Amino acid sequence: MAADYDPDNVFAKILRGEIPSEKLYEDEHCYAFMDAMPMGPGHCLVIPKAPSRNLLDIGPEDLSHLMATVQKVARAAKAGFGADGVLIQSYNEPASGQTVFHTHVHIVPRFEGVELKRHSDAMADPETLREGGEKIRAALG
Repeated sequence: MAADYDPDNVFAKILRGEIPSEKLYEDEHCYAFMDAMPMGPGHCLVIPKAPSRNLLDIGPEDLSHLMATVQKVARAAKAGFGADGVLIQSYNEPASGQTVFHTHVHIVPRFEGVELKRHSDAMADPETLREGGEKIRAALG
């Protein structure tokens, strides 16, 4: 674990069940859920269960599992929302815009001609997150 990893960050709390989330997928290595402040419909996150600050300090094996899960969830998000494409994004350290210091990858379905909102604009209503989660979970099978 990185020396500056904070075990009380919001994603660590989600993993421990201390904060609710709209779960999409989980296995022994990763957890995927809807982003509570979406940049667009279907915006979700994949996080490793092993603690790491970001992609710069995650172990290679954990990174491998993370990226395989990102691919699986991204395919489902694109299909579930009938999107034209998918944005896959990771912020690493404050200068890049990282605000939660637990490794995470954003997945955002993209539609031609539709602009994204700012990530910190507003919390989504839980029903919207649930409905989006249903679409992605259905596409995951």
